[in-house]
Amino acid sequence: MLVDQNDLSANRDRRGFLTMSALALAAARLGLARPAQAAEAATAFATIKQIDAGLLNISYAEVGPVDGKPVILLHGWPYDIHSYVDVAPILAAEGYRVIVPYLRGYGPTRFLVDKAIRNGEPAALAVDIAALMDALNIRRALLGGCDWGARTADIIAALWPERVKGLVSVSGYLISSQAAGKLPLPPEGELQWWYQYYFATERGRLGYEKYRRQFAKLIWRLASPMWNFDDATFERSVVAFDNPDHVAVVIHNYRWRLGLAPGEARYAELERRLAATPNIALATITLEGDANGAPHPPPSAYARKFIGHYEHRTITGGIGHNLPQEAPKAFAKAVIDVDGMAL
Repeated sequence: MLVDQNDLSANRDRRGFLTMSALALAAARLGLARPAQAAEAATAFATIKQIDAGLLNISYAEVGPVDGKPVILLHGWPYDIHSYVDVAPILAAEGYRVIVPYLRGYGPTRFLVDKAIRNGEPAALAVDIAALMDALNIRRALLGGCDWGARTADIIAALWPERVKGLVSVSGYLISSQAAGKLPLPPEGELQWWYQYYFATERGRLGYEKYRRQFAKLIWRLASPMWNFDDATFERSVVAFDNPDHVAVVIHNYRWRLGLAPGEARYAELERRLAATPNIALATITLEGDANGAPHPPPSAYARKFIGHYEHRTITGGIGHNLPQEAPKAFAKAVIDVDGMAL
């Protein structure tokens, strides 16, 4: 299904107004804020909360009524919670309780134990979010994600379907294994993953440590070649990479994928199950931008993995890899629609 972003918003420059209006409506319903306050919150989340969950003290934004249907939105690399800064108020205006956590290694999220391994393997990130749901007493939620966040949401939906009401996943089914990561790709495919090989070296680790801001901006431009983000938008997110665990988690994530770094025994059984690439039997909408410059599979490669009520939407209009931030109305609509599809 093709969805023209220009049809969803006649002019992208109106996004700020539309988002502010949505947040103002949500605030008016809740009696929490005047329109002026809502407008200010459209460029950033008003407050960041913290809670101990599993191995972490997780920092997260929360928008919407506390008794609303829970929606958990997960960011990727090299992005942060502001991928959803325009999505959250739209959903809040519809009565959803929207929770947007900083993943391990990002923003104010911290490990509770200094000696904990700064592990970036996929199962670890999924366990973190399940622990967050437990800590917040959320039995079941709608999940949405992009990049690392989409992979994490996919994993939770596959391993613990009873915790997920519906799924919105950018670039579709992203569950894989170390064994699959060891298989060579054609040269064009390998070229797209250049940074993964850079991170496999000590030079790459030192380079990312020293130049993480420049690195992030380069990836933003390559992954979303038509996204005309400004310096303020970039700077708002890049501070999340000042987390003292950020480099270690990112480097471990990409080295683990290639089989160059071990995982932890506590996640071995989960990774074994994920290596079988289990089907996802939940209501799901997958999204893809028509100008995604990052490595991503075609929808035809993963459609069969979603065996519940399933729909794919390609969002047109020059939308790149960071789809929730580039096309927030399309992403929010997918969350609302998948809620309607779910049992």
